[in-house]
Amino acid sequence: MKKITKAVFPVAGMGSRFLPATKVSPKEMMPIVDKPLIQYAVEEAVAAGITDMVFITGRNKRAIEDHFDKAYELEAELALRGKKELLRIVREVTPANINCIFIRQAEPLGLGHAVLCAKPVVQNEPFAVLLADDLIDGEPPIMKQMAEVFQRYQCSILGVQNVPREQTGQYGIVSSVPLADNLEQVNGIVEKPKPDDAPTTLAVVGRYILTSRIFHHLEKVQAGAGGEIQLTDGIAALMREEKMLAYRFNGTRYDCGSKLGYLKATVALGLKHPEVSDEFAAYLNSLK
Repeated sequence: MKKITKAVFPVAGMGSRFLPATKVSPKEMMPIVDKPLIQYAVEEAVAAGITDMVFITGRNKRAIEDHFDKAYELEAELALRGKKELLRIVREVTPANINCIFIRQAEPLGLGHAVLCAKPVVQNEPFAVLLADDLIDGEPPIMKQMAEVFQRYQCSILGVQNVPREQTGQYGIVSSVPLADNLEQVNGIVEKPKPDDAPTTLAVVGRYILTSRIFHHLEKVQAGAGGEIQLTDGIAALMREEKMLAYRFNGTRYDCGSKLGYLKATVALGLKHPEVSDEFAAYLNSLK
């Protein structure tokens, strides 16, 4: 029985929807309350028992590497000042048993190409893919839920949820047949169909567990518009060769690739934060 020990984080995108904030700072480093988006994704992977974090980076992404590196000067200063709680928070950004691996994607050639860049590290193992733009708040964490499903079925799994039909053009949309509670077998996937053409409203939303066979198919995918290699095309080819499941996760997803989704996540997690929840709730009530 294979286990998921590696997670791939494609973080090479420009973040153009958040300019000028992302002019020099990665969008994945934008904070929700007091943690950057990428840290939420890494913590989700850690909760699933994953130990190797593979970041596919690009230009102007050095802040992500620095965030998960040891901060000697900061830690020394906090220790000197007796700031034990802050020191604990800084040190827990990267748990001791976690390996962080950074691979540069030289050109922005699409999500499929970003995943393909991880092949030298992943090799022949199944692996997770987490898109930090999609912050998903669930208990247990979403990737832990999916890893448990993988342990049983040992095949590729797509994290999915229903979206309004008018939004199908923003997602990869799957067609499937029920298999078990919250679980379906995928028999088709199409990238960003028009609402009238979408086979269903079941959308893939930034969480994947894939077998290493995906690399074989991504190497053969023809680049589409803008020279990009689409992960959906590789998944469609893999589906014709291997069993693939769609998992309707238990949790709330926030599309932090959009301004509105980012604001919703900030409010929702602010209301759950132990330091500020009560005062923040009182403030929001005062605005009514």
